[in-house]
Amino acid sequence: MTRLAHFAYLGLLVVVACVVLFPLYYAVVGSLMSDASLVRFPPALVLTEFEWRNYLRVLESFPLARQYFNSMLVAGSIVLGVLVTSVLSAYAFVFIDFPLRRTAFAAFMATMMIPVESLIIPKYLLVADLGWINAYPGLIVPFIATGFGTFLMRQFFMTFPSEIREAATMDGCGHLRFIWTILVPLSRHALGVLAVYIFIVSYNQFFWPLLVTNTPSMQTLQIGLASLDSAEARSPSIIFAGVVFAIAPTLVLFYVFQRNIVRGLTAGAVK
Repeated sequence: MTRLAHFAYLGLLVVVACVVLFPLYYAVVGSLMSDASLVRFPPALVLTEFEWRNYLRVLESFPLARQYFNSMLVAGSIVLGVLVTSVLSAYAFVFIDFPLRRTAFAAFMATMMIPVESLIIPKYLLVADLGWINAYPGLIVPFIATGFGTFLMRQFFMTFPSEIREAATMDGCGHLRFIWTILVPLSRHALGVLAVYIFIVSYNQFFWPLLVTNTPSMQTLQIGLASLDSAEARSPSIIFAGVVFAIAPTLVLFYVFQRNIVRGLTAGAVK
């Protein structure tokens, strides 16, 4: 690659990065501006004042602190449940030989093809019969098992040498001990990818929490932001502050686990 082509490539990457990061930048800048600065034309893109009180106004306007806690609790519980069920089911499909194993796995994967919308009513009726409306179990339990998680972990487990499992069996290592002491530590990158993906999906849920909760104290942050948008339409700075509150956990999560994400996505690509 010539030097000119190298600089052109870097310039293209910078342009793409600016386009991708501009909404995030404007959300942060807008959360620190006054309403007058946000609505003027042309729009202000550089901070000339710092309205830190916008964040306090968000917490004072709605119970966003409780809704923030609800979102973190629900997303974290779903991530933990998905990791446990995915590891156990993927282990069974890879390391345990039972009749119709391939057929069972195909049926398991077929659940990924079912439209989510077609399951809303059955899930709601089941949650209502169990008395989980407006309760944490109704927000968490329906999502603690996914076909995608099992598929991802199965594909990763298939890269493990069979000699490791055979050696562990000869040493008297049972299924659960092998999973906890050998399989899980060696699968931390794949587990990190799955955890980040499930957290983002669970954290950004809107329709299901709106359906099964009926009080602000049990609603999640996404519903609170929608309520904030409708109630504070004349105060865009408060809306931006609420948006910054919402995106902060995902940014921190991605920053902390970025190495795990890259390694998990490339694991098994090269033998």
